[in-house]
Amino acid sequence: MRIANLSGRLVLVTDDDTAVDVEQASGGRFGPDPQGVYERWNAFREWAGAADLPAGRPFAAADLGSPAPAPRQLLAIGLNYRAHADESGFEAPDTLPPVFTKYVSSITGPVTEVRLPKGGHTDWEVELVAVIGERADHVDAEDAWLYIAGLTVGQDISERITQLTGPAPQFGLGKSYPGFTPMGPYLVTPDALDDSDDLELGCSINGEEDQMGRTRDLIFSVPALVSRLSAVLPLLPGDVIFTGTPAGVGIGRTPQRWLTHGDVLVSRVRGIGELRQTFRD
Repeated sequence: MRIANLSGRLVLVTDDDTAVDVEQASGGRFGPDPQGVYERWNAFREWAGAADLPAGRPFAAADLGSPAPAPRQLLAIGLNYRAHADESGFEAPDTLPPVFTKYVSSITGPVTEVRLPKGGHTDWEVELVAVIGERADHVDAEDAWLYIAGLTVGQDISERITQLTGPAPQFGLGKSYPGFTPMGPYLVTPDALDDSDDLELGCSINGEEDQMGRTRDLIFSVPALVSRLSAVLPLLPGDVIFTGTPAGVGIGRTPQRWLTHGDVLVSRVRGIGELRQTFRD
């Protein structure tokens, strides 16, 4: 199953890539709010699996918003691929990865223009993103997929000067400029993927591939992250977890590379879809 946020309304995306409005198709049983569906995720999945849906309507990717536009908690994971830890000059974590937050005001949909901060060093980090579908509190890793509504594509866009300057790193601020958290295009349920533990992800800038990886190489898998995070704080319906980025970011290059005016960044996870960000001064 795929769901999406189409112009602020919750839709089901059909096999022929058309959109069915959930509120209309369910006769009002489920509302139009894309974020609100996670509070009733299990009931929604049961209905969607049995519903006799009407014909959908075509839509443009530019009209899509984030499938989780207003989470109460947005947690992001650092150094979760060994090659990325190496290029960043850190040892790979062995007990708990670095965890930071991105602020909700930075969330956007999959096709956007992003304004570059003046005087900054803006970098890219493609990531698989998990959205929670049921409150998770001290969940065992073996059961963790039961608490995940679905997966989507994310970009953890990062302004490195703000992030790293000062007596202590400012990860939250450096990664939360307007437009720095695009997600989408769809939320895909794990059962709709061939192998939700082994997905190809990557990104390109102006058609040149810059990152490529597979989620089987995560140091802490999606279930392991849910388990370890939920042992510290409850994960709430609709919460978002950015699971980490593979190697190939700009800060790890020699010479280092930063996004500039006119660059087009395309980020993808096979089986889910792609994001497209165009950067402007």
